[in-house]
Amino acid sequence: MELNPHRKIRSRVGAARRAVRVGLIATAGLGVIGGTAGVAQAVGGPSGVALASDGAHTLADRAHETRFQDSFTVHQYGTLYAASARNQAQAISAYCSPHDPCRSVALSFQIVTMAGTNIHLNALNLSKAENVHCSGCQTLAGAYQFIVSTPRPFTLSATAERQLAEIHRKLDALGRSTAPTAELKSQVDALAAQVTAILKAAAATAPKGPGVSALDQMEPEVTVHRVFDEH
Repeated sequence: MELNPHRKIRSRVGAARRAVRVGLIATAGLGVIGGTAGVAQAVGGPSGVALASDGAHTLADRAHETRFQDSFTVHQYGTLYAASARNQAQAISAYCSPHDPCRSVALSFQIVTMAGTNIHLNALNLSKAENVHCSGCQTLAGAYQFIVSTPRPFTLSATAERQLAEIHRKLDALGRSTAPTAELKSQVDALAAQVTAILKAAAATAPKGPGVSALDQMEPEVTVHRVFDEH
């Protein structure tokens, strides 16, 4: 499903069996990767196990002094008993002159929806910015991971998907910005706050299920993992 003419918001819905929402978040160094296209994949289905992996990677050097890439991906799953979600952003500036510095920015937004009461979840959100012999360069990597957990499966409405697509367009537009990275970070945080609000409103519409006491019913949760690295 393509919601943006430049990049895709991908949705996948899976169904499975029931299975403690356990989240693991980590920040770690990443290997050197050039300014390649963003990676986004989702694996899910009747087995009740889902895998989502997304990222943005940039490399600025003397041949390409300004690099920007963003990834914005939605994975929608049904009932799961286990899930793994990995999101990463890496930006590198290398061997530019202090008189002609480089700018490298990588931003990755990953949205994962899942349903169940005891989901074994391994969520990794990674960010790394590095200057390699690049005095005066601006290098920024930001990773945002949004995990939506509901008791019963639901899918995002067409309205919510349009709203997310509009945020994605605004994220794309930041590639044309010349603002300092500190200001850019604030703008990205503002977009992430909008995503959170949309997801919370959407999760609130998830079905509760018949014959379950409201006091015993698990409430929908939206967990946001945010990691920035800057040089």
